[in-house]
Amino acid sequence: MVSDRSLEVLRVIVQDYVASREPVGSKTIVDRHSFGVSAATIRNDMALLEEEELIIAPHTSSGRIPTDKGYRLFVDHLADLRPLSAAQRQAIETFLGQSADLDEVLARSVRLLSQLTHQVALVQYPSLSRARVRHIELVALSETRLLSVLITDAGRVEQRVIELPRPLEEQLLVRLRARLNAAVVGLSMSAAAIALTDAADLAGEQPDVVSLVTLTLRDQVGANRQERLVMAGAANLVRTEEDFTGSIYPVLEAIEEQVVLLRLFGEMATDQHGVSVSIGRENAPFGLSETSVLTSGYSSQGGDLARLGVLGPTRMDYSNNMAAVRAVARYLSRLLE
Repeated sequence: MVSDRSLEVLRVIVQDYVASREPVGSKTIVDRHSFGVSAATIRNDMALLEEEELIIAPHTSSGRIPTDKGYRLFVDHLADLRPLSAAQRQAIETFLGQSADLDEVLARSVRLLSQLTHQVALVQYPSLSRARVRHIELVALSETRLLSVLITDAGRVEQRVIELPRPLEEQLLVRLRARLNAAVVGLSMSAAAIALTDAADLAGEQPDVVSLVTLTLRDQVGANRQERLVMAGAANLVRTEEDFTGSIYPVLEAIEEQVVLLRLFGEMATDQHGVSVSIGRENAPFGLSETSVLTSGYSSQGGDLARLGVLGPTRMDYSNNMAAVRAVARYLSRLLE
């Protein structure tokens, strides 16, 4: 059993080591923090923490650093999620509020999150297997060119230009637009793909043109169902290279495998703060055993869509990073709604 004071010792070891990258000794703790006890007493607390495998000595006669287990205890019970400053909140609102569409807002989100945390930032595109069709628009660009626009409830806008074999009559265009929206609005992507096939039947009117339009829309629906990530701040890994044993290239290679990261995102459980944290050896199956990953979900129309988060060495500022991830996710949700 670890005493309350020992837990406080663990807290300051984590915080001091994150700040300095230097192992933390008992004398340093006594000098920097107001425990009101001697260095010998702190050494006893550190011995208990070491027995519980929460801290470890990287070198003989050195101070101590947290283990993965120590970081986990810190995150679960000791981390203080400091709210972002008013200036940081204003920066988030201003920077993301300038976005014109979903692609831009997600690209801006990862850039901003990387700047706030100094880690690799990741955002998952909305899980469009669960998204639904909000609207379909067909716009005549010329007699034989048509713009097909698919809009989802996740805010995604997919556009395609269709080159028609012959002019599409204006009245048929109006009827086709109404028929398509009546058939697919509110449906999931998979259901919409099936419904589009049935919507192609318009009493045999210009069947080649109508078929081309519905085929293009089915392609758009399929494109929207693909899961992918946007990333920013990979250069931050280079700045923290000392926190990795050996080379950082295996980490860089692992984060390029989007399928692996998406699977990791899917397996992370959310804590009481609305943040998911996976630390060190917990990430070993994904080739990321020396990293920590922090994510939070964002949503639209009240439904969970996807996750955004950061990835970096286990020696990171968990309190600040968890607060930043949660804040950006919440603002992104409000923006999409």
